[in-house]
Amino acid sequence: MRFWSDAIEIARVDLVTEGRAGETFRLVVPFAVVALMIIPMALDLRLSLISEVAFGLYWAFGLLFGLQVALRQLVNDSQERRDMFRLIGVDPAARFVGRSISATVLMIGFLVALGLATVVLFTPEPSSGVWPVLVVATLLAGLGLSELGTIAGEIAAGLGSRTSLASLVIAPLALPILLGASQAVEAVGRETSILPWILLLIACDLALAVTGVALAKPLEEANA
Repeated sequence: MRFWSDAIEIARVDLVTEGRAGETFRLVVPFAVVALMIIPMALDLRLSLISEVAFGLYWAFGLLFGLQVALRQLVNDSQERRDMFRLIGVDPAARFVGRSISATVLMIGFLVALGLATVVLFTPEPSSGVWPVLVVATLLAGLGLSELGTIAGEIAAGLGSRTSLASLVIAPLALPILLGASQAVEAVGRETSILPWILLLIACDLALAVTGVALAKPLEEANA
């Protein structure tokens, strides 16, 4: 019972801290929207072509800027805070779960904002039934990226270039998540089964959750 109460409290504190800073929605989202606007203009793409590749741009920029959202917790982390959790007996696995929850809330909020901007700017013409699949893919991808960011943050904790190192860890490992999310949406247009791609997303999320919980204590001891 204490495990979940600790995890929820850690998530609450992280969200309150981020709410006060507001950098996810004051900085990351505006930069992502500006990038969405600039890339098609720089490539001189036709409006019809932009509409066709709108969801591809959404997932690409979702991953690119989502890395910054996933690693936001590193900015608020400190050795003193980690020592405090250790002294009061917080389970490292509960800390991982709490940080993953807060990161997931921020990530999904970011992806929703980016998705709305994509629809407004590019007016994509999706196939029938694509919106429920897009919602499910966004939720699963957001969870996976958040778990991955939390694990990478723990691995890079205590290093001088930890944000850069964590980004390098996340980028290649996030490709299966990006592939599953984008292809699940594309499968609707091709009228093929979305099940393999949704299962890929679920498998990635579960694997990252198990990995994060299993590595939580060893990583904390290594960073002590």
